[in-house]
Amino acid sequence: MKKRSLIGTDRLLALAMTSALLATGCLKLGPDFKQPKPGFEVPEAFQQAPAAEASSQIEDPWWDDFGDPELAGLVDEVLANNLDIRKATAAILESRADYVQVRADRFPTVDVKAGAQKQRQPLLGFSPDGDTSEIQDQASISFPTYTKYDSFTFSFPAAFEIDLWGRLARAQEAARAELLGTEESRRTVVQTVVAEAITLYFQVESLERRIAITAESISNFRRSLAIVEGRYERGLTSVLDVRQARRTLAQAEAAMPALRQDLGTVQQGLAVLLGRYPETRPPRAPRPDPLLRLASVPPGLPSELLLRRPDIRTAEASLMALNALVGVAKASRFPRIALTGAFGYTSDELDRLVRPESELWNMAAGLTQPLFHFGKLKAVQKAAEARYVQGEAEYARTLLTAFAEVEGSLLARKEQQERRRLMLSFLEEARATQRVAEGRYERGLVDYLIVLEAQQVRFQAEESMVLVDLAILNNRVTLYRALGGSWAELPAVEVETVR
Repeated sequence: MKKRSLIGTDRLLALAMTSALLATGCLKLGPDFKQPKPGFEVPEAFQQAPAAEASSQIEDPWWDDFGDPELAGLVDEVLANNLDIRKATAAILESRADYVQVRADRFPTVDVKAGAQKQRQPLLGFSPDGDTSEIQDQASISFPTYTKYDSFTFSFPAAFEIDLWGRLARAQEAARAELLGTEESRRTVVQTVVAEAITLYFQVESLERRIAITAESISNFRRSLAIVEGRYERGLTSVLDVRQARRTLAQAEAAMPALRQDLGTVQQGLAVLLGRYPETRPPRAPRPDPLLRLASVPPGLPSELLLRRPDIRTAEASLMALNALVGVAKASRFPRIALTGAFGYTSDELDRLVRPESELWNMAAGLTQPLFHFGKLKAVQKAAEARYVQGEAEYARTLLTAFAEVEGSLLARKEQQERRRLMLSFLEEARATQRVAEGRYERGLVDYLIVLEAQQVRFQAEESMVLVDLAILNNRVTLYRALGGSWAELPAVEVETVR
């Protein structure tokens, strides 16, 4: 006798192959996705970009353009330890699992089913010896007759829906687009977190420079107070000059605690982004001007750089999903054909269960056609089409906002560089004025108010210069983020990364 497979491979395989052949010839109702048009004219290059031949050469990673090894190490730590990035990574894992679930609906399902049943029931009206020819008097029957039987089953039921109209295929397209959108959303989170960390890093440097300038001003005002008090003791000046010198010194000293508080707050915020406990540290000695380490902006930035922005890619993926859902809604209005089948064994004795004479199998096909839903399915399709139109508007708005961010950053860069050039000239004059005023006061040629004004203007110019430098650095971060940057390759998404 020919040996039979335990699971009826011949019949199940035939069922699966027939279903697959039918599925390959299915239609896909609904529109195929096409690259959306923004609805406005897109220039080849940004209007505010430096005039030169178009080039998209941006170093990877872009933060190396700041020429700061400490900053590069900080970014690496953010990418490894930031909790927002870890959360976004877990969201990708969830989206991947959702995609696998949706994709599985397009394939046959095979289950295993096993059961055992023991049953006992009375047979009233029959003689105890089983002779059915004579019915005993009911009053004379003391014990009813029972029948007992056992039942054992072992089978592999299978089911498959033939996707004639592409409903399941479109659902898979939508799930895949949502997965792509989730991956791009993670990149958006990375961009946001890295840019914020770099901005806080520059704020720390800026506050340390401002603290150093304030400490220098305090030392300067103390020397001036000593000069004024010496002149007062010799009767060369009035007590008003002494009071004004003390007032100016006290004002400078009072500004120091606020600066130290701001420094600690920024340090704590940066530590949170790094996944550290929010600790603070004393200010470091100012380092050389960070702008001297900053690379120049590549000239002639082409507008096509925006296509790598993750928020634009997220909007496009969302539009792809909405487009596929239109097909799902449309296909839901057409008939569904489902195939079911099972192969297995049934017997009243367990030791005889898996035998040819105990074999059972069945195959069935069913068709479901929506008839009267009072316009519900059509309304579902109309709603899906309306959501797609909304997605088109959202995509165009995202693209337009991206252009505005880049053009705004380029414009701000140009004006901030001009402002810095003028501030350097102003600072040079302020320093020279202070030196002249202090020298003339020591010789008794000018009033102390002139010296006081020159000192205050000089140190205000020093602090303003630091704020201008910070604005230029922050603008560079904003520009790279607006362009999409050339971000470093991120670690692969693994389960261990979120445990």
